[in-house]
Amino acid sequence: MHHASTVTRIEDVLARISAACIFIASCALVVLIATFGWLVFGRYVLNVTPTWVEQLALVLVGYIAFLGAAAGIHEDSHLGVTMFRDALGEPVRTAVTIAVDLVLAGFGAVMFLAGIDLMRFGWDTLLPMLNIPLSFRTLSEVFCGGLIVLFAGTRAILRILNFPRSDRAATDEAP
Repeated sequence: MHHASTVTRIEDVLARISAACIFIASCALVVLIATFGWLVFGRYVLNVTPTWVEQLALVLVGYIAFLGAAAGIHEDSHLGVTMFRDALGEPVRTAVTIAVDLVLAGFGAVMFLAGIDLMRFGWDTLLPMLNIPLSFRTLSEVFCGGLIVLFAGTRAILRILNFPRSDRAATDEAP
Protein backbone atom coordinates (compact mmCIF):
# COMPACT_ATOMS: atom_id res chain seq x y z
CA MET A 1 0.00 0.00 0.00
CA HIS A 2 2.85 2.34 0.86
CA HIS A 3 4.41 1.73 -2.56
CA ALA A 4 1.18 2.65 -4.35
CA SER A 5 0.75 5.90 -2.42
CA THR A 6 4.36 6.91 -3.14
CA VAL A 7 3.91 6.20 -6.85
CA THR A 8 0.65 8.17 -6.84
CA ARG A 9 2.38 11.15 -5.19
CA ILE A 10 5.26 11.01 -7.71
CA GLU A 11 2.83 10.84 -10.63
CA ASP A 12 0.84 13.75 -9.15
CA VAL A 13 3.97 15.93 -8.87
CA LEU A 14 4.98 15.07 -12.45
CA ALA A 15 1.46 15.85 -13.69
CA ARG A 16 1.64 19.25 -11.98
CA ILE A 17 5.01 19.98 -13.57
CA SER A 18 3.62 18.97 -16.96
CA ALA A 19 0.57 21.20 -16.42
CA ALA A 20 2.90 24.08 -15.53
CA CYS A 21 4.80 23.48 -18.79
CA ILE A 22 1.56 23.66 -20.76
CA PHE A 23 0.47 26.78 -18.87
CA ILE A 24 3.78 28.59 -19.49
CA ALA A 25 3.80 27.55 -23.16
CA SER A 26 0.20 28.75 -23.49
CA CYS A 27 1.04 32.12 -21.92
CA ALA A 28 4.02 32.43 -24.26
CA LEU A 29 1.71 31.72 -27.20
CA VAL A 30 -0.68 34.45 -26.07
CA VAL A 31 2.24 36.90 -25.75
CA LEU A 32 3.48 35.84 -29.20
CA ILE A 33 0.09 36.50 -30.77
CA ALA A 34 -0.28 39.84 -28.98
CA THR A 35 3.17 41.02 -30.08
CA PHE A 36 2.47 40.08 -33.68
CA GLY A 37 -0.78 42.02 -33.41
CA TRP A 38 1.29 44.98 -32.23
CA LEU A 39 3.70 44.42 -35.14
CA VAL A 40 0.87 44.58 -37.68
CA PHE A 41 -0.72 47.61 -35.98
CA GLY A 42 2.62 49.40 -35.76
CA ARG A 43 3.58 48.68 -39.34
CA TYR A 44 0.29 49.42 -41.09
CA VAL A 45 -1.48 51.90 -38.80
CA LEU A 46 1.31 53.83 -37.07
CA ASN A 47 3.79 53.37 -39.93
CA VAL A 48 6.48 52.49 -37.34
CA THR A 49 7.59 48.86 -37.36
CA PRO A 50 8.49 47.50 -33.91
CA THR A 51 11.67 45.62 -34.82
CA TRP A 52 12.02 43.87 -31.47
CA VAL A 53 9.03 41.59 -32.18
CA GLU A 54 11.03 39.23 -34.38
CA GLN A 55 13.69 38.65 -31.72
CA LEU A 56 11.07 38.12 -29.02
CA ALA A 57 9.20 35.71 -31.29
CA LEU A 58 12.34 33.59 -31.71
CA VAL A 59 12.70 33.34 -27.94
CA LEU A 60 9.01 32.59 -27.35
CA VAL A 61 8.75 29.94 -30.06
CA GLY A 62 11.59 28.03 -28.38
CA TYR A 63 9.75 27.97 -25.06
CA ILE A 64 6.44 27.05 -26.69
CA ALA A 65 7.97 24.18 -28.65
CA PHE A 66 10.32 22.81 -25.99
CA LEU A 67 7.93 23.02 -23.04
CA GLY A 68 5.19 21.51 -25.19
CA ALA A 69 7.53 18.69 -26.21
CA ALA A 70 8.44 17.97 -22.60
CA ALA A 71 4.76 17.84 -21.64
CA GLY A 72 4.19 15.52 -24.62
CA ILE A 73 6.80 13.16 -23.21
CA HIS A 74 4.98 13.16 -19.88
CA GLU A 75 1.60 12.58 -21.50
CA ASP A 76 3.15 9.89 -23.71
CA SER A 77 1.79 11.68 -26.74
CA HIS A 78 5.13 12.17 -28.45
CA LEU A 79 5.65 10.86 -31.95
CA GLY A 80 6.04 7.11 -31.88
CA VAL A 81 5.39 4.07 -34.02
CA THR A 82 3.70 1.57 -31.73
CA MET A 83 2.38 -0.93 -34.27
CA PHE A 84 5.29 -3.34 -33.84
CA ARG A 85 5.47 -2.90 -30.08
CA ASP A 86 1.73 -3.51 -29.70
CA ALA A 87 2.00 -6.77 -31.66
CA LEU A 88 4.41 -8.22 -29.07
CA GLY A 89 3.47 -10.31 -26.06
CA GLU A 90 3.04 -8.56 -22.71
CA PRO A 91 6.48 -9.14 -21.11
CA VAL A 92 8.35 -8.22 -24.31
CA ARG A 93 6.08 -5.22 -24.93
CA THR A 94 6.78 -3.94 -21.41
CA ALA A 95 10.53 -4.43 -21.89
CA VAL A 96 10.45 -2.53 -25.20
CA THR A 97 8.43 0.26 -23.59
CA ILE A 98 11.01 0.53 -20.80
CA ALA A 99 13.80 0.61 -23.40
CA VAL A 100 12.03 3.43 -25.26
CA ASP A 101 11.69 5.40 -22.02
CA LEU A 102 15.40 4.92 -21.30
CA VAL A 103 16.35 6.04 -24.82
CA LEU A 104 14.14 9.13 -24.41
CA ALA A 105 15.75 9.88 -21.04
CA GLY A 106 19.19 9.51 -22.65
CA PHE A 107 18.17 11.88 -25.43
CA GLY A 108 16.93 14.35 -22.81
CA ALA A 109 20.26 14.12 -20.96
CA VAL A 110 22.20 14.88 -24.16
CA MET A 111 19.84 17.76 -24.89
CA PHE A 112 20.28 19.09 -21.35
CA LEU A 113 24.08 18.94 -21.46
CA ALA A 114 24.32 20.40 -24.98
CA GLY A 115 21.94 23.17 -23.95
CA ILE A 116 24.15 24.06 -20.99
CA ASP A 117 27.13 24.31 -23.34
CA LEU A 118 25.15 26.56 -25.68
CA MET A 119 24.08 28.72 -22.74
CA ARG A 120 27.69 29.15 -21.62
CA PHE A 121 28.69 30.06 -25.17
CA GLY A 122 25.98 32.69 -25.62
CA TRP A 123 25.88 34.28 -22.18
CA ASP A 124 28.12 37.22 -23.10
CA THR A 125 26.29 37.99 -26.36
CA LEU A 126 23.16 40.13 -26.20
CA LEU A 127 20.13 39.59 -28.40
CA PRO A 128 19.68 42.58 -30.67
CA MET A 129 16.83 44.91 -29.71
CA LEU A 130 16.00 42.94 -26.56
CA ASN A 131 19.32 43.46 -24.73
CA ILE A 132 19.09 40.14 -22.91
CA PRO A 133 21.71 37.39 -23.13
CA LEU A 134 21.47 35.10 -26.14
CA SER A 135 21.41 32.25 -23.63
CA PHE A 136 17.74 32.95 -22.91
CA ARG A 137 17.01 31.28 -26.27
CA THR A 138 18.82 28.09 -25.32
CA LEU A 139 17.50 28.03 -21.75
CA SER A 140 14.30 26.49 -23.11
CA GLU A 141 16.38 23.60 -24.51
CA VAL A 142 17.96 23.05 -21.10
CA PHE A 143 14.53 23.01 -19.44
CA CYS A 144 13.19 20.60 -22.05
CA GLY A 145 16.14 18.22 -21.75
CA GLY A 146 15.93 18.18 -17.96
CA LEU A 147 12.18 17.64 -18.03
CA ILE A 148 12.51 14.80 -20.56
CA VAL A 149 15.04 13.12 -18.25
CA LEU A 150 12.66 13.62 -15.34
CA PHE A 151 9.51 12.45 -17.12
CA ALA A 152 10.87 9.55 -19.19
CA GLY A 153 13.42 8.50 -16.57
CA THR A 154 10.84 8.39 -13.78
CA ARG A 155 8.41 6.50 -16.00
CA ALA A 156 11.14 3.97 -16.85
CA ILE A 157 12.04 3.51 -13.18
CA LEU A 158 8.40 3.04 -12.18
CA ARG A 159 7.89 0.53 -15.00
CA ILE A 160 11.05 -1.36 -14.02
CA LEU A 161 9.91 -1.51 -10.39
CA ASN A 162 6.46 -2.69 -11.50
CA PHE A 163 7.72 -5.05 -14.24
CA PRO A 164 7.83 -8.28 -12.20
CA ARG A 165 4.39 -7.52 -10.75
CA SER A 166 2.79 -6.84 -14.13
CA ASP A 167 4.42 -9.99 -15.53
CA ARG A 168 3.09 -12.09 -12.60
CA ALA A 169 -0.34 -10.51 -12.89
CA ALA A 170 -0.49 -11.45 -16.59
CA THR A 171 0.47 -15.08 -15.87
CA ASP A 172 -1.88 -15.32 -12.86
CA GLU A 173 -4.83 -14.19 -14.99
CA ALA A 174 -4.08 -16.70 -17.77
CA PRO A 175 -6.40 -19.76 -17.75
